[in-house]
Amino acid sequence: MNARGMVRRAGLTLGVCLLAVSAHAQATATQKPAEQQPFEPKVGQAGKDVVWVPTSQALVDKMLDMAKVTPQDIVYDLGSGDGRTVITAAKRGATATGIEYNPDMVELSKKNAAKEGVTAKATFMKADLFETDFSKATVITMFLLPDINVKLRPKILDLKPGTRIVSNSFTMEDWEDDFTETISGECTSWCTAHMWIVPAKVGGTWTTPQGELKLTQTYQKLSGTLGSAKVEGKMTGDQITLTAGKTTYTGKVNGKSIQGTVSGGGAWTATKG
Repeated sequence: MNARGMVRRAGLTLGVCLLAVSAHAQATATQKPAEQQPFEPKVGQAGKDVVWVPTSQALVDKMLDMAKVTPQDIVYDLGSGDGRTVITAAKRGATATGIEYNPDMVELSKKNAAKEGVTAKATFMKADLFETDFSKATVITMFLLPDINVKLRPKILDLKPGTRIVSNSFTMEDWEDDFTETISGECTSWCTAHMWIVPAKVGGTWTTPQGELKLTQTYQKLSGTLGSAKVEGKMTGDQITLTAGKTTYTGKVNGKSIQGTVSGGGAWTATKG
């Protein structure tokens, strides 16, 4: 082959290579980006305050049963994860809100609520549970840790008397629960629910027809004196029960007044100055 032929062939070869490179570049440019995989939560994944472990649906149902959730309730789930507790409460007609710090979990919860047709009743917020106002709640559910529960305790104790607090497995240290239930069957781990009822604050001195009533309050437990008699008692929300000797006093606390009945018949009242 002469020099001119060699040059022509080299040119053809280079041209073919350039066309191939150009075609590859165009194909690459027109390729669609890989579709992003949908978010899937993993048990044990790290969170702001606790790792995520879902509450079994059986225990979710038990927790809401214990709190006797109705359509009149306002439910807040602290650390709402995939939204199952909020969604279940919404299915019962309650107005339910989930507080969750992980934005991916919030979006997943919204999708789950849409699938279940409860978006009108189920709301999810990307928020810090320590900075969230849940003062309107009538029921609070949570699956946190004992130290987190205790950190939240002062805020919880300031809620309206009668607000029900239900926790999966973990307690509030020296604030003893009012009710505990453990389930079996479908639930194989983390199967105990604890419930507290926020007590009205009644510590101090009251005036009653039976004499001066002095009460010391430790959470829902009461002790003190009525006149010269020792009394023991308990708060269940805004309902008070006191026993002095063989006499039992029951009533409803409304701020600085109590109205109720005495065992054996008759009315009982108390006022706080």
